[in-house]
Amino acid sequence: MHIMKSVIFVRHAKSSWDDPSLDDEERPLNKRGKKSAPLMGKVLRSKNEFPEIIVTSQAKRAYDTALILAEEIGYPVEKIITDKVLYMPSPENVLKVMEKYLISHKKIMLVSHNPGITEFVNLLTGAGIDNIPTCGIVRVDFNETDFQKGLKGDLIYFEYPKKYKKSSG
Repeated sequence: MHIMKSVIFVRHAKSSWDDPSLDDEERPLNKRGKKSAPLMGKVLRSKNEFPEIIVTSQAKRAYDTALILAEEIGYPVEKIITDKVLYMPSPENVLKVMEKYLISHKKIMLVSHNPGITEFVNLLTGAGIDNIPTCGIVRVDFNETDFQKGLKGDLIYFEYPKKYKKSSG
């Protein structure tokens, strides 16, 4: 019997550089980010994507993205988990977090940063994605035995805000 596991990888929504005195981790979402996150939450809901657990980097822009997505898909926001390992991660660190939560869950969402998240998705799937844009979402599925044998997953979809905008603005 094959057990399928799914990971929904999310790059945080667009953040603001308006206040140069802010620590990188404290940068908030900008206007575009605040529009993109609910839009992508609706896309997830239309795909019936309801992760059992959402784990995010503690950076404000990532946490706020996770919060907005959670609200859109009806995930209890108080159950969002922050994990410092997802802040500016290496692909190895993304793997550690993924493995930690996939042990006990079938579908998880990880909200993180580039370049680590794009590199990791490409390692996992061989998709050759140049760049997961801000608020981009990639779902990767594996059957459990493949996952245990090493990094190999199937790219199910790659969604991002510009796909849904009439004009780029």
